[in-house]
Amino acid sequence: MKITGNLQHQAWREKVLPPVEQVRPGLWSIPVPLPDNPLRYVLVYGLELPDGIALVDAGWDTPEAWRALCGGLGTAGYAITDVKAVLVTHLHPDHYGLAGRVRETSGAWVALHPADAGLLRERYRDFDGLIAAIGRQMTLHGVPEAEAGPLAEASRAVLPLVRHTDPELLLEDGEQVPLPGWNLRTVWTPGHSPGHVCFFEPDRRVLLSGDHVLPRITPAITVHPQQRHNPLADFYDSLDKVRGLDAEEVLPAHEYRFAGLADRVADLAAHHTARLDEIALAVVRAGADGVTAWDLARRLAWSRPWEEIRPFMRRTAMLETLAHLVMLEAQGRVNAVGGGPPLRWRAVPVPP
Repeated sequence: MKITGNLQHQAWREKVLPPVEQVRPGLWSIPVPLPDNPLRYVLVYGLELPDGIALVDAGWDTPEAWRALCGGLGTAGYAITDVKAVLVTHLHPDHYGLAGRVRETSGAWVALHPADAGLLRERYRDFDGLIAAIGRQMTLHGVPEAEAGPLAEASRAVLPLVRHTDPELLLEDGEQVPLPGWNLRTVWTPGHSPGHVCFFEPDRRVLLSGDHVLPRITPAITVHPQQRHNPLADFYDSLDKVRGLDAEEVLPAHEYRFAGLADRVADLAAHHTARLDEIALAVVRAGADGVTAWDLARRLAWSRPWEEIRPFMRRTAMLETLAHLVMLEAQGRVNAVGGGPPLRWRAVPVPP
């Protein structure tokens, strides 16, 4: 893998916001800040049209993000009222949150894959049922009662970051996006979310990869009440789907641009394969009594000690661990013991 977004990479190392850049003729990168978040910013891409500009992703709905988006469009020579379309790679707040406000201001149409579009109302409007389901999931997988409720309720903190709007256009896998002057193809890449999509432009040889392929980290692959059954298996399949695309450069939603898509895909797959082996070994060491996903997550190595991980991110860590357990179960290497709660996981004996 080779870093091509050198200014972005420098800004990442210096922990500052990168500049607005013209990546290709007619293609702009606009960083929109994510305050108090380890991702720091989302890279919104502007695609020039004969009568305005289209956006890929939008940032979350805060005054600071709105100012950055409007200012970045100004640097590119456009106003927010010039936006004709918002193509959302997936439903998470830092990608979808501002789409509603952009639409209200400019009249832009919003596009999303149907698998994510169908989850929006439960996630951002009629959310009490989803939060209750998350609470039950926490209890089922061994989160102590004192923490299970607060971890489920933490989802409410993101609600002010989203201005809900239903998409006018549902983009299916392989569908060409109706943007004049662009040969933009939808590539459905479930894993990080059920309806995550990338956008491939074969004429310009660029892949707008959303959160699917990032240059430095792997996206969170979690089991969630709104997820597909085996999201990690989906993610592996989605990596294979983009591996062979003739992309000269990858434009991710976070961090910095890079070249070498196939190599980065191989790295991401290898990371999860190693993690599967690590978790399988930890389950073996837990013995015949098995182990809950919560206790297992507490024993694994993360980017920082467990005690330093914020409570909400502990939930993510547990759900990532659970995604690997579900994949290991599909591989016949572990199984769930009893019906719970709590549900425990035990290694499947290897035949002699």
